[in-house]
Amino acid sequence: MALATSGNVVLGSLAFAIFWVLAVFPAVPFLPIGRTAGSLLGAMLMVIFQIITPNQAYAAIDLPILGLLFGTMLVSVYLERADMFKYLGKLLSWKSKGAKDLIFRICLISAISSALFTNDTSCVVLTEFVLKIARQHNLPPHPFLLALASSANIGSSVTPIGNPQNLVIAVQSKISFGNFLIGILPAMLLGVFANSLILICMYWRLLSIPKDEEDAAIEVVAEEDLNSHRFSPATMSHFTSSSSQEWKSTMEAINVQSPPDINRSMGHVETIRNRLTPSENDIHSVHSDMLESARNSNASKEVANDASSQKREETTTSHNAASVERLRDALSVQSSEGKEDLTLRWRRMWKSCVYLVTIGMLIALLMGLNMSWTAITAALALVVLDFKDARPCLAKVSYLLLIFFCGMFITVDGFNKTGIPSTLWDLMEPYAQIDRVSGIAVLAIIILILSNLASNVPTVLLLGGRVAASAATISAADEKKAWLILAWVSTIAGNLSLLGSAANLIVCEQARQADPHLGYTLSFWSHLKFGVPSTLIVTAVGLALIR
Repeated sequence: MALATSGNVVLGSLAFAIFWVLAVFPAVPFLPIGRTAGSLLGAMLMVIFQIITPNQAYAAIDLPILGLLFGTMLVSVYLERADMFKYLGKLLSWKSKGAKDLIFRICLISAISSALFTNDTSCVVLTEFVLKIARQHNLPPHPFLLALASSANIGSSVTPIGNPQNLVIAVQSKISFGNFLIGILPAMLLGVFANSLILICMYWRLLSIPKDEEDAAIEVVAEEDLNSHRFSPATMSHFTSSSSQEWKSTMEAINVQSPPDINRSMGHVETIRNRLTPSENDIHSVHSDMLESARNSNASKEVANDASSQKREETTTSHNAASVERLRDALSVQSSEGKEDLTLRWRRMWKSCVYLVTIGMLIALLMGLNMSWTAITAALALVVLDFKDARPCLAKVSYLLLIFFCGMFITVDGFNKTGIPSTLWDLMEPYAQIDRVSGIAVLAIIILILSNLASNVPTVLLLGGRVAASAATISAADEKKAWLILAWVSTIAGNLSLLGSAANLIVCEQARQADPHLGYTLSFWSHLKFGVPSTLIVTAVGLALIR
């Protein structure tokens, strides 16, 4: 494609430069409007400068990519509600055998979850788990944060739904989900292994904590958790020392006061014995006195019986009322427990449905069905199964990212119409043929540089069609290989620096904003120290395995 007029070249380059600056540096001091607004500004300038027409701008928006991106984001929202990532977090520390084992485990789980649920989502939900694990093992968190972010990027390269640039490649290349997976899977597995080895070698001393120190750290954490659930002294039924002293003093008082009472009773008995004589008059007198006292006693007993029966009736009535109240309380407790049990059963069934729908979506993608409509169908199936107002879940979808893509499609299409990308590719194409090793190396270097300068998605949009067309002149197999190389290198390029991918920035921000006792700031230079060797080695390892 020949260069456009000089005016269009200058204006188109200016619009693309504004988009690039705001995409790479969203908080630039002279125009801190952010990435999304920057992409819309670039698109608007392309139309205002008449680089493209309004109809061409609308046509540049790739709806299948937006549909696939929307569907996968909504499915990830429901998976998070179904505790999928909570279970993944538990796997990180389940039967762990030390710090180095944790590095391997974080790398593997991060890679797998990113391949299935996108790298950004995995980094958002797993960062806090990684920080907690590092604290439990009394280890510095930055090796584990680097393992999470870098392996998320590596793992996301294996599927079309792993990251945005793969979505673009899958839609434009028409490569099926299964062929995409098979083509990059060996490179991804060996890349994750190499990445974990690099981390262990670089941070060997930090990760080599003696076992007894590690166990002591875990015991401290366990003791802290136990202290937060101490028993309340009010619930204990044992005697305290003060109560036992009171009991002893009471018993002593009873022992001191009892002899006078006993002596008084004995004297009364002796008086009765002295009054009793064998005379007949006394016997008659005593007999009459006993009859009179018996009558008085019977009368008093009748009164006492009436009072006691009335009291017994009142006690029975109050006892029955208390029994009815207790029965009501028991029925209400049983009803609430039944409702909780029903809610728990429904939630378990709903979670199982979420997992089944997700597995069905993956099977449909492997069968070669339309990826965009498959993802949207799975997302809407989860909305219906939830049987609730879907607005809270829909609100969690990143519509800013969708708008950013719309503006970026228009801006990149306008920049392509200036002829600058085609002219530059014509100069590099003879040295970037993928039928020889040197050509693959040159192409990989070009993709690495552009992905870190212009970001990976614009790089794919600018180079994708040209690289594939050049490879198609060799063979159809080489065309597919060219697309897979572009997917692999543009994704791994994100590990080069902290600003190379959104996943790196997400891990950095999540770690910085965590709880004070967990928070950690991942610096640009500490990431670069690891990112450069890891990116170069993992890229080279993967290129040797992509077919």
